[in-house]
Amino acid sequence: MKVDEVLQCSFPSWYNKFKDITIKSYMIPLPQEFIDYLHADGIVLPAESITASAQESNDDNMEGEEIDVDWDDDDGPIAEEPSFPEFETTIKNKIKSCGGKVFPKLNWSSPQDATWISFDKTLKCTCPSDIYLLLKSSEFITHDLTQPFYKCEDYDEDRSDITVKYHLILRQWQDLNPAAEFRCYVRNNQLLAISQRHHSIYYEHIVDQREDIVADIKSFFYHMVSPKFPCTNYSFDVYRRDKGKLLLIDFNPFGSVTDSLMFTWKELEEAESLESTGTDSADFPAFRCVARPEGVQPSPYATCGVPRDIIDLATGQDPYKLMDLLKLKVQNQNEESSDDDEDTIATPTT
Repeated sequence: MKVDEVLQCSFPSWYNKFKDITIKSYMIPLPQEFIDYLHADGIVLPAESITASAQESNDDNMEGEEIDVDWDDDDGPIAEEPSFPEFETTIKNKIKSCGGKVFPKLNWSSPQDATWISFDKTLKCTCPSDIYLLLKSSEFITHDLTQPFYKCEDYDEDRSDITVKYHLILRQWQDLNPAAEFRCYVRNNQLLAISQRHHSIYYEHIVDQREDIVADIKSFFYHMVSPKFPCTNYSFDVYRRDKGKLLLIDFNPFGSVTDSLMFTWKELEEAESLESTGTDSADFPAFRCVARPEGVQPSPYATCGVPRDIIDLATGQDPYKLMDLLKLKVQNQNEESSDDDEDTIATPTT
C-alpha cells in the first residue's frame, strides 16, 4: 500500500468522477478550529447546535409544556463550549438539500464504530449535533486525522510533499438493505475477490443468487469503475439494488487498514488463486458469503462502546491491568478483614 493509493481513495479525489453512479453527497472543507475540536479530549457540543436541536424538539413534540430543569453543576469545572456558526450554517443547508437526513464521514472513514452512541444505533443525522456527537466518539475518525498513511510502505513522517485537505462529507441518507452490500478487491487491475459486506448475518438468497451477483459486479467493475479509477490496487464497496442495477458506495486502499471481511489479507496479497464459498473453483473473482446460519462471524463493531480497560482485561492484551486489578482485589479484602477485626474487638462481652 502506497501513499498515492490512499490519497486516490480519499472521497474528494474520486467523487466527481463517479457522482452519476453513487449517492448524492456534499463536501464541506473543515475549518482548522473544527479539526482542533475533534482532536480535543472530551465531548462538548457547541451551544448553538444544542439550542437549535432543543427548539426543534420543543416545536414538534412539546408544544404548550413548560420545563424548568437546572443542569448547572456548581461543584465541577465548566468546559468551554466551542462555536462554529458559519460551519454549522453550511451543515444545516446541506442537510436540507439532502432531504433532511444524511450520514457523515471524513475523507476516508465514517464513524461506524460510534453508532452505539446514537439514538437509533445508525449513522442517520438530522442536525449538526448528531454529526458532532458521532465524529467526536469515533476512533475511525481519529485515525483519519492522525494516521491516514499508517502502514504505507513509502510514507515517511519527514515528507513535506503530502498535504491532506480534510472535508466533512454529508451523504444523502438511504435505507440500504445490508444483504445487498458487497466489498470488492482489485489487484493489478484485476477483480480478485468479492465478499459479503456484513458477514455477521446469514442471508439465504445470496448463496442462491451467487452467479448473478458476481456477473453484475464484474460488468459494473470493468465498464464503470476500472476505466476511471487511477490505481491498480484498491477495494470498493457496491450496493446491488436489483439485477443489473448497482450503486457505488466507496473506495478503500488495498491493504490491512481495510477490513478483509471473509478473506485474509495474506490470501488477497499472496495467493495465486482463491476458493469461493460452496465450490472448489479457483476462477477470479473469488466470491465468499455466509453459506449457512452457523457460519456467521462476530460483528467488527461488537466491542465498540465498551470501555477499553474491560476489553484489555477480557482478552488479556494488557497483563499489567490484570495485575493491578488483582492487587486492588487483595487490598479490598485486607481492608474488609481489618474492619471485621476492629468490630470484633469493639463488641463488649457479657
